[in-house]
Amino acid sequence: MDVAKFKRVVLKLSGEALAGTKGYGIDPVIVDSIARQIKETQSTGIEMAIVVGGGNIWRGMAGSAKGMDRATADYMGMLATVMNSLALQDALENYSVNTRVQTAIEMRQIAEPYIRRRAIRHLEKGRVVIFAAGTGNPYFSTDTTAALRAAEIEADVILMAKKNTDGVYDSDPRYNPDAKKFKELEYIEVLKRGLGVMDSTATSLCMDNKIPIIVFSIDEPGNIMQAALGKDIGTIVGGIKRDG
Repeated sequence: MDVAKFKRVVLKLSGEALAGTKGYGIDPVIVDSIARQIKETQSTGIEMAIVVGGGNIWRGMAGSAKGMDRATADYMGMLATVMNSLALQDALENYSVNTRVQTAIEMRQIAEPYIRRRAIRHLEKGRVVIFAAGTGNPYFSTDTTAALRAAEIEADVILMAKKNTDGVYDSDPRYNPDAKKFKELEYIEVLKRGLGVMDSTATSLCMDNKIPIIVFSIDEPGNIMQAALGKDIGTIVGGIKRDG
């Protein structure tokens, strides 16, 4: 049996990852597949926290671009992440995985408020913790949420599960057949070249706190486990010695 390389990880899922081929809404089949992969990964002894985006339901930036107040649009996006988090929680609990959703905006009827020490205690007890509602503040992305929560709970790595790409390239491989895939990158190079691993705020936060990032494809079943075990998959930002 493979030995877990990391003790505690933050898995960052885009909202689009839950939407399947439709690109919007929540696809129960896809959510079930992701939940099954999370269960398998956690069974290796890895403590797992998750941050889910909300782009399959609502994007604050899109609403703002069409004239909506930016803060209002971002709060709507935070609520979309809560919907995704509850769907993922339900799928995980169908596999008998004890799960807690913690929200940065208080809504006690459906989730716990985010409390750092409580989150860590849940992880230590073998529960999966899903961080919802972003940071609770407008103008910050769920990428930044993942970086912030990873720093707060002292995670070993952020696993960036991407849709339609298997790593970081120097240009978009969908349009450039000669695009070069990076195996390893430094944070500063990501920032200077604008490579889009995370937004600049999230990348800087990871750099300042020395939190490595593994970027990999969510489209291939089993990749969450491979990334969490430190296998040679995707692109790594920040430097970790990986297994072959």
